[in-house]
Order: sequence, then C-alpha cells, then structure tokens
Amino acid sequence: MPSLISLPTQPAMRLSTVPHYTERRRRQRSLRDFCRKMAREAVRSLYQELVLYPKPGLVSLVDNGSHDDMDASTFMRSLFSLRRYFVEIAEAGTHGAPFSELKQLGIRAEQRMLRATAGINTHRGAIFGLGMLCAALASCRAQGMTLSPQAVRATLLIQWGDALTAHTSAGDASSNGLRVAAHHAVGGAREEGALGFPSVFDIALPQLQATLDAGRDWQCAKIDALFALMAHVSDTNVYHRGGNAGANMVQARSRAFMADGGTGNIDWQAQAETCHREFVRHRLSPGGAADLLAAACLMHAICFDKDKEHGSEIANINSNLKA
Repeated sequence: MPSLISLPTQPAMRLSTVPHYTERRRRQRSLRDFCRKMAREAVRSLYQELVLYPKPGLVSLVDNGSHDDMDASTFMRSLFSLRRYFVEIAEAGTHGAPFSELKQLGIRAEQRMLRATAGINTHRGAIFGLGMLCAALASCRAQGMTLSPQAVRATLLIQWGDALTAHTSAGDASSNGLRVAAHHAVGGAREEGALGFPSVFDIALPQLQATLDAGRDWQCAKIDALFALMAHVSDTNVYHRGGNAGANMVQARSRAFMADGGTGNIDWQAQAETCHREFVRHRLSPGGAADLLAAACLMHAICFDKDKEHGSEIANINSNLKA
C-alpha cells in the first residue's frame, strides 16, 4: 500500500486584489466623467440665465438691461472662461479638499474671467455659488450618496460650513458686495454660502418644480423662480445701485408679480416686460438673484435630470460665441 505523503498546504491565491484594483480604476474614471458632466451643466445653467427674457434690469440676448459696460457677448466670453474651473473645483470636491483650496481655485477663475471680459465683473457671484455647489455635488457622488438637494446641502454645511462662516466676516473691505452688505445690514453671497444657500434650496428650487408641476414649461419655471428670488433676496447688487428705495422697489414689484399668479397669469409677459423697463429706468440690476437662479438650474439638472429639452444648448452657446 503506497504511503501517504503529506503535501505542504499552499496558501490560496489572492485574486481579489485584481477586481479591487479594477473597480477602483473604474470608480475614478466614473468620478472624472461626472465632474466633466457637471461642469457642462454649470456652463449650461449660466447660459440659461443669460438667454432668459424678460428678465428685469438684467443683460440678455435682447438688450443690456441696466448696464452700459456689458452685453451678452461679454457674458459669453466670461462663461467660456469658467469651463475649466468647474471641472477643477468638482474634482477637488471628490477628495474633500479644504475650503482654502477651493478658494484658490475661485480666485484663479476670477482672474481668468476678468481677462476674458477686460476687467468687467460678470460672474463673480456665480464663481462662488456654483463653484461651491459643484464641490458639494461631487463630494456626494464620491461618497456614494444619493444626489438629492437635502444631501447636497448637508454635505456643503458639514464639509465646509465652518470655513464658509469664517469667510463671511473676512475678505476685501473694498468689495462692493461686502461694503454694501455692511452699510445696509443685509446678507450677501457669502452669507448665502454660510447658511447653505437657503435661497436656492428653499425658494428657487421649490418654485421651479411648482411651475413645472402646474404644467408650464421650463421658460416659465425660470421666470417664476427669478421673481420669487427677487421678492425675497436682499440683493447687494440692487442696494449698490438703488439703495434702500431701489431694494424696496425690486421686492415690491416682484411680490406683486407672484401674487398675480406669476407666469400662470395670461398677461405675465407684458407684466414682466413692464417691470423690466421700470428697473432699467432706475438703473436696477438684481444680479445676485440671477446668480442664484443659475445655481438652482444646476441643482435641478443634476438632482432631477428633467432638463432634457436643453440638450442642444451647448451647440447654441458655441454659435453665439462665434457670432
């Protein structure tokens, strides 16, 4: 009978490291693709704000609103200068970069914007607002969280809330926004960020959805959201140009528009155009509300994915830039 020879036990092959590595590479590639997609949506959201009309006191493709120093082509140059920034700040958000790093990305984006516009401030508020939301959205995605408004806002406050609060009281005292906010005791873009953008999450997004749920189109939804923002937001752009009287006018006219049914009123377009002409006469420009509208458009596109009708907008942006 042959003897039984004990063979040394061989350790099991550790094949699990291969799929783990593959999965990690796949996840990294998916995050990069998401950041690029979100950057496109951020640019598209700014474009949606630009082309909206009637838009009281603001620059559009129709006219320059209350502005002598900028027009739609200025905004287009600015918009295109920010494409790389939105990718960069989203990628920074995926690894939970500190606010100091996000701030430096924003400073460099602002410098590129000013070079593109010959020194005209077109999107400073959007650089801050949409930039922080891109970082928060990307952070949620990296953590495998559902991309809901609630999750994004919570992530923003948990990840960068303390730094945003400190940022509210710091900064360049020569800034128009900070100076006006201090003089009139109102909040500005920094306070919005420190509070987790309540005007985006509590006013603009619900209004966008309410108008769509009522059966009206995306154009009407944006108009209603803009007027809802103007009715509630203490816009430092308005205070800078019109003081307390101008701010009261903007809020009163906007509240009246919404009280009459907004775009649900059969005469809404004529009312909005009348409001536009009145703001232009008084040189009022609610640019802060416009930035918040763009931020709400970004959140709606990413979280609800119902913005399908704008699939050809990037081509329109390119053609408008060439024109």
